Amino acid sequence: MLGDSLTVGYGLSQQTAFPAQLETALKHRKHQVKVINAGISGDTSAGGLARLDWSLAEQPDLVLIELGANDALRGLRPEQTRQNLSSLLYRLREKGIQALLTGMKAPRNLGEEYYTKFDRIYPELARQHSVPFYPFFLAGVAGEPSLNQADGIHPTVTGIEIIVRGILPLVEETLEEIKPIREAKD
Repeated sequence: MLGDSLTVGYGLSQQTAFPAQLETALKHRKHQVKVINAGISGDTSAGGLARLDWSLAEQPDLVLIELGANDALRGLRPEQTRQNLSSLLYRLREKGIQALLTGMKAPRNLGEEYYTKFDRIYPELARQHSVPFYPFFLAGVAGEPSLNQADGIHPTVTGIEIIVRGILPLVEETLEEIKPIREAKD
């Protein structure tokens, strides 16, 4: 899982962070997986792209991409975020690694022009690169005070549980699609 503080599990223990909870849920459903937490707090799409090769040291079959929230919080140009994420997806394809893209939404206080451009990045890239797409990583959690820590940005353990339940079917479907490829490698 390549991401930022939402992946790292800011304010949570490693055992309750998203990657660990996703791994537990997948194993509970009889998937033989190891979910690697390759998140760095404060990371942007440019940072994720810069450390991609380093993040692939364990040769994953699937990379979940959760990047861009910090791009929006910093008001970085949506065009640059798009280019960074597109480059990430191209490089993963070149390496024969399946990607699953999770979407993010820009804060509405940045103005309609900005958030409209930013919010379009993810579904458009998913179509362009033909990758599985989860429309909004924080679906069901964003804006819900009881599901977020005091900063209003980072999910609580319960918030992470909701995110895992939401994305789990897509992750399972993607794993099933790449299963023949993984078995052929073995």
